[in-house]
Amino acid sequence: MEKGYPVKFYGQPVRRWCQTLDLRDDPDLIRRYRHAHSPEGSWPEIREGIRQVGILEMEIYLLGTRLFMIVETPLDFDWDAAMARLATLPRQQEWEDYVALFQAVSPGATSAQKWQPMERIFYLYD
Repeated sequence: MEKGYPVKFYGQPVRRWCQTLDLRDDPDLIRRYRHAHSPEGSWPEIREGIRQVGILEMEIYLLGTRLFMIVETPLDFDWDAAMARLATLPRQQEWEDYVALFQAVSPGATSAQKWQPMERIFYLYD
């Protein structure tokens, strides 16, 4: 069992976005998807684009075929505007088409169309 993951400190409050997406149920595709998100397999243009639209941090977790993504942004972050801008950046649609081979999604879908927001149902208040 993991001992947990460190969280960055930004010196200011941040907004957290939690989303989910399913992969195709194929061990070889899942292995290839994992590689595509590794430091060696991820595309530099995609990482740069994520930062360009104002995202501070992005993490993706995997359990079976279920992906869970956590995105941290400044409080005033406009998700829809950022995703619209991200879709126009170099190689972004090429990346979306590539990873769609592994995902249970419609062909040609943008990142914003693929990843579904999750509802927070519990929060341990101060």
